[in-house]
Amino acid sequence: MDESTEPLVNALAPRLELLRALAEHRHVTRTAESLGVPQPTVTRWVAELGRTLGAPLVTRQGRGIRLTRAGQLLAEAATEALAVLEGGCRRAAEEVDPERGHVALGFLHVFGRSLVPDLLRRFRAEHPGVRFSLAQAAHIHIVAKLLTGELDLVLTAATPSGFPDRLHRVPILDQRLVVVLPEQHPLAGRAEIGVAELAEDDFVQLEPGFGLRLITDELCAAAGFTPRIAFEGQETETLRGLVSAGLGVSLLPPAERMRPPGVVEVELTPRLVRTVELVWAAGQRLPPAVRAFRDFTLRAAPAQA
Repeated sequence: MDESTEPLVNALAPRLELLRALAEHRHVTRTAESLGVPQPTVTRWVAELGRTLGAPLVTRQGRGIRLTRAGQLLAEAATEALAVLEGGCRRAAEEVDPERGHVALGFLHVFGRSLVPDLLRRFRAEHPGVRFSLAQAAHIHIVAKLLTGELDLVLTAATPSGFPDRLHRVPILDQRLVVVLPEQHPLAGRAEIGVAELAEDDFVQLEPGFGLRLITDELCAAAGFTPRIAFEGQETETLRGLVSAGLGVSLLPPAERMRPPGVVEVELTPRLVRTVELVWAAGQRLPPAVRAFRDFTLRAAPAQA
């Protein structure tokens, strides 16, 4: 048992530990020594449990004892229950210790290539004992999990609408968007392109529910057209591959690594940025480890990407 959680387990379940120790040692004196209580206390506890059950838990066997069938069944149940209880106590202890806690973080797929790994690397250098659960999904899905408590924090780039009083949002960086074109596209040699100039093109876009899809649809609507969607995907790098194959154009953040062959990125005019936000549920007290990572992210995230 973890020394840090042993007092909590013992406070919650002394009789469970008694049954487990009896099954292990099969001797009252050794059981008492393992529990750190006097031998008469163990004898009294065993008798009390037997009276409550209506049948003895142990019988004499030489100089030791043997669990009865009923006692063995209770000991097996106690061992299983203690395993669950000890795990829960360990997790509870982690929640109140910022150096051993757990953070459930959700984010858009695009942030999994550099933003999130960089934040985690730098945070773990200061807090090596904190554990993370990571969830990558579309904007609507990670916000939904945040509202149900499955996630502690979310990194997203679309305004979480519909829950103005339930979410706390803080901008952490601005990310510019560019037009991604096949290199043979007639506009590929331009220094900048307006969205309206893409009205006759096929688009490759993220699926509905992704923040970037919402931004693209709104931009095209503002320019007076509905984009003709040829392909939909869940990853921006997949979209770049489709553009490289000449299957359409897209509006994306600049490539973080080397662009695929046959792809050109051109600046939008007017210049367009989307705001990346760190979001958490309003009105809830965050565990220490979650607060530590939230504060680190607000302090350490780059201003622009």
